Amino acid sequence: MEEQEKKPDLVVFNEETQRYDAALKPYGTSASSPVIKPTNTATWTGDGVRRVNKILKGKFDEVKKEYEMLMEKFQYNDMLYNAKFGFEPIIGETYHLYINKKEELFLSIIDPDQWNLEHRGSFRLNSDKMWEKIEELSNKEE
Repeated sequence: MEEQEKKPDLVVFNEETQRYDAALKPYGTSASSPVIKPTNTATWTGDGVRRVNKILKGKFDEVKKEYEMLMEKFQYNDMLYNAKFGFEPIIGETYHLYINKKEELFLSIIDPDQWNLEHRGSFRLNSDKMWEKIEELSNKEE
C-alpha cells in the first residue's frame, strides 16, 4: 500500500470522494469565512423549563385533587359498608348516617330533623353500589 500524502488542515479534501469540496460544505471553511458563534440558548431553555414546570405542576395538582376526592369517597364508602343497618338499601334512595349511644355508626331512612342523634351525613347508593355523599340543603323543598 502506498501512503497517501496528508493535506494541510486548511485544505478541504474529502478522502472518500477524492475531491476538494469546500464550496459544498454548509459552513465556512477558510480563515476569512464569517465566525460561527453558538446561539445563546439559555433564555430559550429557561423559558421552556418554566413552561413545562407550570404545565406539569397544573397536571400534578389536578391528579392530587382527584386522588383526594377518591380517598374521601373510599373513606365514606368504607364507613357506610361497615355501618349497621337492618335493611337492604335501594339504589337511588337517600339514607342518613348516625352515631348511636354505643358510638356505633348506623344507617337509617329517618331524616336528621326527626330525631336528636348525631348525624354524620346523607348518602345515596348509585347503580355501581357506590355511596355518594349528598350535600346538605339549607332549605329543603316541601
